[in-house]
Amino acid sequence: MLQEKKESSNSMTIDIDERTHYLISGTLFAHKEPYVVTTVLGSCIAVTLFDPKTKIGGINHFMMPVWNGQGLPTPKYGNIAMKILLEKVIRLGASKDRLQAKVFGGAALYAEGSKILNIGGKNTVVAKEFLEENKIPVMGIDTGGNYGRRIQLFIETGKVTLKMLTNSAIDRLKQKNAG
Repeated sequence: MLQEKKESSNSMTIDIDERTHYLISGTLFAHKEPYVVTTVLGSCIAVTLFDPKTKIGGINHFMMPVWNGQGLPTPKYGNIAMKILLEKVIRLGASKDRLQAKVFGGAALYAEGSKILNIGGKNTVVAKEFLEENKIPVMGIDTGGNYGRRIQLFIETGKVTLKMLTNSAIDRLKQKNAG
């Protein structure tokens, strides 16, 4: 929880009780403790999983729809990221029967290339099909369009906040968090 402490009439400090984590593309994060996880999406997809009884949750951020069998099967691929995230939240104590999902991203940010390849659309299909196959209900979805997104997952509640971004805002946020 955010708590403000007034020091004087002109200054203020903020104590943050939650732990925070910035999720880079091609990775995932799951925990049973309160965390606020932030990520920035373009054509990538982020899927959150949350068990409301145990308050265990997690999020992935994948870039490409399907691993083609070459190289390492990392979570930068949707089919790998979805499977690993599900396994991880269950290993932490979540019940598959209670899991709820939310899906974000899948934008077509750069018109010419995105129309031809449609990576964002393919990423969205992989996420939705995995969730349907595993009978995990989708409680919220914001995908497609031609804008990026900045999302924050509050693991303790499963709540997600969303901010729509322009291409230049995405580039600035990625540069800021890379250093």
